[in-house]
Amino acid sequence: MKQHLLIFGMLAALAWSCGNSSEPTTAKSVADMSEEELVAFAQGIHERVITLDTHDDINVDNFSPEKNYTQDLETQVTLPKMESGGLDVAWFIVYTGQGDLTTEGYAAAAKNAMDKFTAIHRLCEEFAPDRIELALSSDDVRRIIASGKKVAMIGVENAYPMGEDISLVKKYHELGARYMSLAHNGHSQFADSNTGEADSVFMHGGVSELGKEVIKEMNKWGIMVDISHPSNKAIEDMLELSQAPVIASHSSARALSDHSRNLSDELLLKVKENGGVVQAVALGTYVKKEKVEARNAKIKEINERLAAEMGFALKERREIMQMEEADRAAYMETFRSIQEKAKPIVEAEVDPVAPPVDVADFVDHIDYMVKLIGIDHVGISSDFDGGGGIKGWDDASETFNVTLEMVRRGYSEEEIAKIWSGNLLRVLDEVQAKAVAIQAEQTM
Repeated sequence: MKQHLLIFGMLAALAWSCGNSSEPTTAKSVADMSEEELVAFAQGIHERVITLDTHDDINVDNFSPEKNYTQDLETQVTLPKMESGGLDVAWFIVYTGQGDLTTEGYAAAAKNAMDKFTAIHRLCEEFAPDRIELALSSDDVRRIIASGKKVAMIGVENAYPMGEDISLVKKYHELGARYMSLAHNGHSQFADSNTGEADSVFMHGGVSELGKEVIKEMNKWGIMVDISHPSNKAIEDMLELSQAPVIASHSSARALSDHSRNLSDELLLKVKENGGVVQAVALGTYVKKEKVEARNAKIKEINERLAAEMGFALKERREIMQMEEADRAAYMETFRSIQEKAKPIVEAEVDPVAPPVDVADFVDHIDYMVKLIGIDHVGISSDFDGGGGIKGWDDASETFNVTLEMVRRGYSEEEIAKIWSGNLLRVLDEVQAKAVAIQAEQTM
């Protein structure tokens, strides 16, 4: 199938160029293509560029001999979905929610992190070594893709599991981690979180003294500093402290959606100055918050109407989480049945007046950031299986639609290649080169 799409796209592009030999394939010529020609042209580009998504969450329950990503699970990312959608590189995430800054909290977090590292390695080394391989560098990425396999890479979302042992930075690097954030939703021992914006209560006033030492270690071992979840002040500190470019693994432009997880124009420009890259994220509220809120309000009205007809009382998320496990399971079973009944009503009543966030809305963020900070500093992420997914790119099988939308807007193949993977891999190369230099200096 993949080879068929590639040949189809190349033939369409060749036919177009032969028929228009005096005019190169530019935004104007793309605009003149028929829909069939444009899709075929975009398919050719999609097959030739390396498509890379920097943020895909995982659940260790999906990494067992009986149930794993070789199967077409309900998760947004699986090998069959990557293969059908032409997603070449998935960064699987060692995510740990923020817990107590105690010995017990650190121990539980450490176990969670190691379980996820182990799960990713099992996928690549035991379950599907003939279909996917772990990459540790940009050279690995290109070699693995040339061999016909998909690529796994590892990012660490929240350094909290390290406790106060900064030697674990090297350990995480040895396990394959190539980026790490110092905080998630909640202040860690290393840095303040973006969540502090809600109440203006912060723990460190940016990056802590321990966090500064971690950044030095990350620079030394070649792990990219991820600024997607920390507070604005912490991000500014990281940009100043890091000796190598940083990344925002899954953040968009705050000017287009006012969310604390998105970056202001000021921070975007500082990332450009730093030489880093911002990976626009396909998560509804980060893409178009107002659109999501308007749609959710109407869907809530429908759910409440159906629940009332059933004599069922809907609860707030906080109330649900406080329920006993058995009661919560029973509640969720009924709630899911209401959601199923609501689907055709939503399609008929809500979609026409409050449509979902879609790929066009997402690429608006790419457009905005490219215009503000330049084509060399923008990338792509989904946050699949962690809240991400929009109409048109709701799982890895729909990855082509992002390329198609960029082609519609006149991006060249070279530009699309940079946005999909070139910029991120360039930063990884620079981070790893800096690590070699630092290690050489320290051994002199």
